[in-house]
Amino acid sequence: MGVDAVKAGLPGYARDVGQNLRSTIQDSPLTPTQVWGTALACAVAARNPVVLREIAAEAAEHLAPEAIEAAKGAATIMAMSNVYYRAKHMLDEEYLSIHGRLRMQIVARPGVPKVDFELWCLAVSAINGCEVCLESHEQKLRAAGIGPDQVNEGLRIAAVVQATAVAYDTESALA
Repeated sequence: MGVDAVKAGLPGYARDVGQNLRSTIQDSPLTPTQVWGTALACAVAARNPVVLREIAAEAAEHLAPEAIEAAKGAATIMAMSNVYYRAKHMLDEEYLSIHGRLRMQIVARPGVPKVDFELWCLAVSAINGCEVCLESHEQKLRAAGIGPDQVNEGLRIAAVVQATAVAYDTESALA
């Protein structure tokens, strides 16, 4: 089960995605918690039930319960924040000075190392296409000593998890 099951279920046209899915996870220079938390948060954000279920099953072998909750929390809080901040960024500048009044306490106390949570938020923000949140989380990661190669790894995981979900959604819709 897990990533191998997801990879095996991909259609032929998504073979590259399957290869990339396994290699981004197996060959990552990130810590196992960073890899699996990123993969889980991205699977939540990608919203495909098969991809989420299988990645969550394998992630549970590598993550503590609090890390699982934090990864799901990162995806959920970014679902809200990415919509809000992306929209404000697209509107007139006068909206930028208006406080959002959105509760986001998990960002301050995620229950895992802050740098891991920031990486997960960055990856989900990439899936959701929020430039403002991407920039904010990248700056926080860089300030914490995370280099461009590590940030890039989070983005690679986001890209392949999202692409995997798209392939599964495509086949489900056409079935």
